[in-house]
Formats: sequence, structure tokens, C-alpha cells
Amino acid sequence: MSRTILHVDMDAFYAAVEQRDRPELRGKPVIVGSDPRGGAGRGVVSTCSYEARRFGVRSAQPIREAWRLCPQGIYVQPDMKRYSVVSDQVMEILGTFTDLVEPVSIDEAFLDVSGALRPFAGSAEALATALKQRIHERLQLTASVGVASCKLLAKVASDMRKPDGLVIVLPGEEAAFLSPLPVRRLWGVGPKMEERLIPLGIHTIGDLARADTGRLERKLGSHGFDLQKLARGEDDRPVIADRGEAKSLGAEHTFGEDVADLDTLRRTLLELSDHVARRLRRHGLQGRTVTLKYRDEDFETLTRAETAAQPTDSGDAIFAVAWRLFQKVHGRRKVRLLGVTLSHFGGAAQLGLFAPAAAEATPAERVRDALVDRFGRDAVTRASLLESPRRRRVGWDDGPTKKD
Repeated sequence: MSRTILHVDMDAFYAAVEQRDRPELRGKPVIVGSDPRGGAGRGVVSTCSYEARRFGVRSAQPIREAWRLCPQGIYVQPDMKRYSVVSDQVMEILGTFTDLVEPVSIDEAFLDVSGALRPFAGSAEALATALKQRIHERLQLTASVGVASCKLLAKVASDMRKPDGLVIVLPGEEAAFLSPLPVRRLWGVGPKMEERLIPLGIHTIGDLARADTGRLERKLGSHGFDLQKLARGEDDRPVIADRGEAKSLGAEHTFGEDVADLDTLRRTLLELSDHVARRLRRHGLQGRTVTLKYRDEDFETLTRAETAAQPTDSGDAIFAVAWRLFQKVHGRRKVRLLGVTLSHFGGAAQLGLFAPAAAEATPAERVRDALVDRFGRDAVTRASLLESPRRRRVGWDDGPTKKD
């Protein structure tokens, strides 16, 4: 039986919330960034209003580049707590249409409405239209919606007519819909993968769908086979209803100036690891996968992850993995940003009689938690993080708890 999958994507979400709540910003180029100090900012654009996009501003762009393109823009510090509240309200509305809602980020979600079409005379278009209207009436925000038989197509469709768009891919039209699109629109094809595909004569998704499978596998391994399946619109992944559990906790730091000093980079990773560990213990969580985020002076961003056999909430254990991952990716370029995230929460498989226990926080770490909670972040720190004549300060961006 054919499924009916929706991908709901809120339009310019952070900027739209700012414009809704601050009428003086409506109709103006609003840029939301992690360090929005205009031309001196070191962060990136989280999102921007459609008025700002007319000047060439876009998400993930350096704030300095956005300032060069749009100096008249209004630069706003992100308010993640407020955005999270609005996100919860959006997800609550989506849940009134179907129980099968899978949030994939703070501002987007998949819905399986295959069994929810009867009140709308079997029409997916009528359901999607009603959903968009309800979001607008209750929250004064707009959403773009893609409707298709699988996640991939719904995701691509939702991005076709932003803002406030509605694109429906009818069963049987999947290949025709995907074929003319640039290959980079496909999940799993970033700039580097696109560079590998172009010499093979692959420029569009249709080119990839028609490519010789054996040649793809010789060039790309099993990943080539997986990409070709997606290019043909073959995506049977189910929509998995979210139960509200956090999927990851992390923190990152953007340096005021690009950093080459290895000792400074090491101390920063240690501070970030400690901070993430404290957040884990505060939530009663342990995780097994440590992910390092690394951005160099040329703005190239890498992520590397390592999964341990046992979960941990120890800063020492998290740092040991983060530092190992850092040493694998760090070269001669200066560093602009570092981030540490822990995921894969929950207990590990049952231990054998002589298996190592989980790497739990030490008594010293728990005492430090209590002192920091009572007296603030600077109440106590590691000796290795002290500098003369005064302690350095690293400011981090926790961001939202990830559910994707």
C-alpha cells in the first residue's frame, strides 16, 4: 500500500519568530547569528529572513560575510529557549493530525498521514492545506510542506516553493520529479561528493539514477549503490514517532581570533568536555558516542565521531575521545571553532563478569558540580585550566538539546 508522507519545514524559523514577536522587524532583513556583532562577528548565520536572502545572505554563512553583503541588516542574538517553546507548539499542532510525527530538527518534521486522510475525503492536499492554515492561525508563522510516498521525496518537495509552499509528488511521478534536479539536492550528496560525481558525467539526479551501477560501486563503494537507490526514489524508511527523548547534548566555542596554539585548543576541548559532562549529569544521562566538530580558518567544517562500548557522563572520558579525534583531523591551519557532543544515550548491553564498568563521573567531578551549581561557573576549575595572571574565559554555545 502506498504511503502518504509529509515533510513540514518552518520558513526561516528563528527569523520568523523574531519578526512575529517584534513588529518593528517585519519586512526588514533580519539575520540571526551566534555572534552577531556586525563586521566583527566570529559566528555564523543560524537563519535569516527572506528579506535578507535577497542580498545573498544564507544559513551557515560567516557573520562577516553576511555583514559585507547586507550591512543594513538587523543582527539578532539567537534566543534558543524561546525558539524551543515555539517548536514545541508546532509539534503539538502536527500531533493533532497524526500520531506518527518524527521531528528531525527544531523546525522540521516528518508525518505519516496514511491512516489520517479519511476526515479530508482521502485528500493529502486537503490535509496539508489544513495543517498549514492551523499553524498560521495559531502561531502566526508559515510552513512549507512536501507530500510524497517517501521521506526523501517529501523532503525535497518541501524545499521547492518556499516560503509558504505546498508541493505534492503523486505516486508514479517520483522519477520524473527527481530526474531534472541537481544531484546535490539528494540526501548524502554534499560539495565533496558532487565533485566526485561530476567526472563520472553525473550532474542531475536523473544522471545518477541511470548511471552504471557497477561503475558507481567501483568508484564509491556501497555508498554508490545507496545513492542510486535514492536517486530512483526508493526510500522505505518509516516515520518513527518521537517520544520526546533527547538524542544528544553538546557545546561549542567560536574563537575571537583563529587559533594555532595547540595548548589553547587542548584546554578549550577540555572545558567543553567538562561542560557537556555537567549537562549530562544534570539530566541524569550517559552516552556512548562522542562527536567532535572542527572548523578551520578557511571555514571548512569536519565532524568525527567515536562510539565506546560503555556509556559515560565523565568529563575525563569525553575529553580523552575528543582529543583523540582532534589529533586525527588537525593539521597546519588555524582553528575557528570547536564543538563536543555526546549521543547514544541509555545503558549498554549487559556486562560480562570481568567487563569494564561504565566510565562514570568521579567524586571530584560531582563535588565540582555542586560548587558550580551553588556559586557559579568560576567557583572551581581544573589546575590545568588556570593561566597567569588570570584565568582565560571560554564562552560556549550549548544550542538546543538535539532530537535529530
